[in-house]
Amino acid sequence: MSPAPPPGAGPAPGAGGAGPAYPWGHLLGRGQGPRAAGEPRFADTARTSLGHSAARTSRATAAAELRADRDTGRRAEPDWAGLRRAATAVRERALADLERHLTEFEKRAEAAGARVHWARDAAEAGRIVAGVAARAGTREAVRSSSATAGELRLDAHLLRAGITVHETAVADLIAGLAHEPPHSESRTVRRHDRAGARAVLARRLPGAPTDLRADPGALVAVAREYLRETLLEAGTAITGANALVAETGSVVAMETEGNVRMGAAVPRTLITVAGIDKVVPAWADIAVLARVWARSATGAAQAPVVSTWTGPVEGDGPDEVHVVLVDAGRSATLGDPVGRQALRCIQCTACLDVCPVFERTGAAPYGSVHAGPIGAALTPQLRGTASAREASLPFASTLCGACTEVCPVGVDIPEILLELRARVVDERRANAVPTPEALAAQSAEWVMAEERRFARAQRAGSRWARLLARSGRLRRLPGLLGRWTEARDFPVPPGESFRAWWARRRRALLLGAAIRPRGAARGPGPGVSAGPGPGERRRDSHTRPESGPE
Repeated sequence: MSPAPPPGAGPAPGAGGAGPAYPWGHLLGRGQGPRAAGEPRFADTARTSLGHSAARTSRATAAAELRADRDTGRRAEPDWAGLRRAATAVRERALADLERHLTEFEKRAEAAGARVHWARDAAEAGRIVAGVAARAGTREAVRSSSATAGELRLDAHLLRAGITVHETAVADLIAGLAHEPPHSESRTVRRHDRAGARAVLARRLPGAPTDLRADPGALVAVAREYLRETLLEAGTAITGANALVAETGSVVAMETEGNVRMGAAVPRTLITVAGIDKVVPAWADIAVLARVWARSATGAAQAPVVSTWTGPVEGDGPDEVHVVLVDAGRSATLGDPVGRQALRCIQCTACLDVCPVFERTGAAPYGSVHAGPIGAALTPQLRGTASAREASLPFASTLCGACTEVCPVGVDIPEILLELRARVVDERRANAVPTPEALAAQSAEWVMAEERRFARAQRAGSRWARLLARSGRLRRLPGLLGRWTEARDFPVPPGESFRAWWARRRRALLLGAAIRPRGAARGPGPGVSAGPGPGERRRDSHTRPESGPE
């Protein structure tokens, strides 16, 4: 590993253009993920997704099936609550001493023959991976499904370097052929129905038969035949990682198809791209995380395929093993006392299957491979909230809490979203950015600051609302308030406000006290019935008849 550059210095040149290598301590606070300027807000892009009724139906059906499988699997665990607490503790211990674990991982991995690289951001990670592939003489590479690679837009970096990347997961292959951006809807049933998948494969997959049937078995078979040939011919493979084991310098990948295992075994050069948050102290921790991941992702007792590798082994597998550790905003997130818990995420996607917002909009409006509740909590922290899209993500939630209940590592996503919402509001206020919400809040503050002003505004508002009402409901409010009535009717205010009712009631009570003869017994107030007289027994629906001893 090359010497570390001093803080504030430019990156040190890496061998062969592979990029610099430096200790994690110099990454603190520098990483930022990619961000496109001028991206639309979540609400604007979600409107397009809401118009795709077939996709909404497909997502709802898939989510219901996955929820049922997960519930069945978790009930099969003798102590699911205890296992969940253990998994939460594993992730918290890893994050609490992250620098030491990363240093230990690097030491063990390089002792086993692997090469460890450090990347501050997406651009640096792309340069490192492209440099390794170029030195290996690769113009084409295969890549397994990886949230980190999608987050960094690694395929685009490699394409600019003249390297073509082939997807090796069936769902991602179909999405790539359809020219769709990478995101977390990686299960085929969520992204394409059978007819749509059949149309994409028949038209664009090399060697696919024109009479391909819209049958899941036939679709998967033709995709896997193509992928197998691609994997056998590839010189370089790129993978993600579910965990990095500091104890031995090993990489762990959990999957359902087996493409990661084949990609890690056949090509001559293997590159793993992982966030620095993926490290865990020991193998005993993997035993816990693998169980909660499987129960949360598919409901099964264990992941169908668990692959591990530490370094090159002569005569077996790749000749070169590289691990790229990426910050891209993670060290800054780690320093946030509330937001840091999002880094516990193990990418099981359980929160997506219970989120009412994600079920209706899908992943595309989130603008990142991290979608759903965890995407709304994590992406603004990794990228910042300068753009309209990232600033809007914390508000793309009902705060129902279903995501927290289902999370296997106890991430309190609503707590993070509330903290991020406050941060966005504070940033706008500090930057003096006028918004309709701010103007409305200032106007309401002025009205409510003086009692008479508030009473006049209340009377005027109620009067106009009753004039505009039809059949006791307001179907359309004017101006920005119209966003409320786009999805629901507004109830008409009552003819008498609580303030007016209380004033009338108080006057009646005072008048009654004033005209009561001096010395008369004080009876109950108006509208309150007297109790039973002497010798009378009170009998009503709230009084049980007396009974003798039992």
